[in-house]
Amino acid sequence: MSERIHVTWHPHHVSRESRERLNGHRGCVVWFTGLSGCGKSTVANEVDYRLHQAGIHTFLLDGDNIRHGLNASPERLRHYGDAYADRFGLGFSEEDRCENIRRIGAVAELFASAGLIALTAFVSPYRHDRQAVRRWVEEQGAPGDFVEVFVDAPLAVCESRDPKGLYKKARAGEIKGFTGIDDPYEPPEHPELVLKSAEHSPPELAEQVTEFLRRTGKIQ
Repeated sequence: MSERIHVTWHPHHVSRESRERLNGHRGCVVWFTGLSGCGKSTVANEVDYRLHQAGIHTFLLDGDNIRHGLNASPERLRHYGDAYADRFGLGFSEEDRCENIRRIGAVAELFASAGLIALTAFVSPYRHDRQAVRRWVEEQGAPGDFVEVFVDAPLAVCESRDPKGLYKKARAGEIKGFTGIDDPYEPPEHPELVLKSAEHSPPELAEQVTEFLRRTGKIQ
């Protein structure tokens, strides 16, 4: 039997516009992408704090945090049984990374539809995955609701920081398919914003993001 019979879209009595009026600003998705160690999470957290202090309704989705719950690994789901864990748990293959970003994009869009500014910090190495999220967010909302922020730092700088020791493990062959070492990172071709994180401090970069949001009318 076709899933069309079982799955229908139920309109809400409270519109997105009503939620945005209540919040006093537009909802959108600010998508930070870049190599591990480039400063995505640091800058996203700084932006989140600044917007919160200004009375803006936000929520930050961070790569490591999401891997603890929504996008948990098979190992974290073993208590549900092996078959369940292997089917729904996500590792770091290209297919799993694609599903990781798809789920995050869907959640981020829900936050944006609720009138919040959803901030995300994920390596999200593949352009087609980021473009798919952009299409979904803008189809459900409007053009401009997806703000791609490329946190641009040379690989050597990211590797020198290596806050979690991942590059060292990848170089030693202990981690396979690590982005930037033996798996590609595809930088955005037309991001809304490029942050040179090796040249500016996190507060300076956060100010660039908040200024962009003001300039484009997403916040006052």
